[in-house]
Amino acid sequence: MIDLLDTSPEIHIDPAEYRRLLGYPRDHEICDRAQELAHSACEWYRHWGRPWLYARQAAGIELDGDRMVIDGAEFTSQRLAAILRQAEAHGGFLVAVSAGPEAEEEAQRRWLDEKPDEYFFLETYASAVVEHLITVAGARLCGWADGEGMAVLPHYSPGYSLWDISEQTQLLRLVKSRIALPGPLDTLDSGALRPKKSQLAVFGLTRQVDRVARLADLVPCQNCSLSNCSFRRQPYRRAPVGANYSVNTKALARWASERLSLETRPDGAIAARFRYDGTTCTNMGRPLVFQYDVLLGPPEDGYQIRELHCAPTPGDTGHTAMCQYIANAGPLMAAIEREKPLLGQPLKSVLAWRRETSPAGCYCDAASRDYKWGLALETIHFALYKNEQPR
Repeated sequence: MIDLLDTSPEIHIDPAEYRRLLGYPRDHEICDRAQELAHSACEWYRHWGRPWLYARQAAGIELDGDRMVIDGAEFTSQRLAAILRQAEAHGGFLVAVSAGPEAEEEAQRRWLDEKPDEYFFLETYASAVVEHLITVAGARLCGWADGEGMAVLPHYSPGYSLWDISEQTQLLRLVKSRIALPGPLDTLDSGALRPKKSQLAVFGLTRQVDRVARLADLVPCQNCSLSNCSFRRQPYRRAPVGANYSVNTKALARWASERLSLETRPDGAIAARFRYDGTTCTNMGRPLVFQYDVLLGPPEDGYQIRELHCAPTPGDTGHTAMCQYIANAGPLMAAIEREKPLLGQPLKSVLAWRRETSPAGCYCDAASRDYKWGLALETIHFALYKNEQPR
């Protein structure tokens, strides 16, 4: 049984990944005030951040339809169960990583001191740390598995598509069952983690290395940007030929895998559903989840956008903490329902759609809503065109 604990992992955030999380277009070079804020966030975290990662091998994983039993605990995830079954996985790893509570607490102090820019850059840097830690954990597990003649599968987490976030509480209980974690980590009643800059994940493990190599979606390398990796089986996935996206393709690949579902209807139309996870800019950064439903025409019609709909996911309460919702909920929700960008146009039109970069997590202004519609449509475009040249 493998246990991995690192209480002082090296943090090297790829500048391109940090820019992506800040919401800047691909290849955009930040400068002046933004560069100063980015450097300040990095330096603060270097001195005061307390990141850690932990991984332990699961004693066993059993599959029954969409149901999984991991070390005696039952979970339900259609997507993760399909990944494990397709790879003929015989086991897996339970992973927990955290950027620590320090950055979150400092960011909140900056917000209360009316320094929203400083707050945003530090919050975003802590998110980049979490992504980096998951990548590092996966790379280390890949290294061990390669030496044992096995392969590690892409990670999956509660809150991803087709895995209810409420099951995070039970997963954390499993993670904690063997040791005391090196830092605080708990779940709220909703299943969200505290500190919020943390992540739990399951990595499948299989002896069917050849099978994984033949099935591209089962190779984590395509979604891993770790440079100089000795265990890479396939290149990092790049953009479809001719596509010029506004965000990094690594993000699109991950969102297409974790947040997007596609259904082909008998008439050839495509029903797409995209999940957006964000936070309010006030009220302590309350998490919110919105759902985007898009109906597209068949490929021969250029995936014409026939229907668009955006609304909070059933059961979401975070959106009620947005400042504009509190001020006047009716007009805000009506605007979200009314706005249908690019309706009637081919899906590829999103590549030419010039919209303001507005990475705020809330929906209070039109620019931030357009920005999120762009993310949803670009993710759908990436998923449909990733194996072919756009028409």
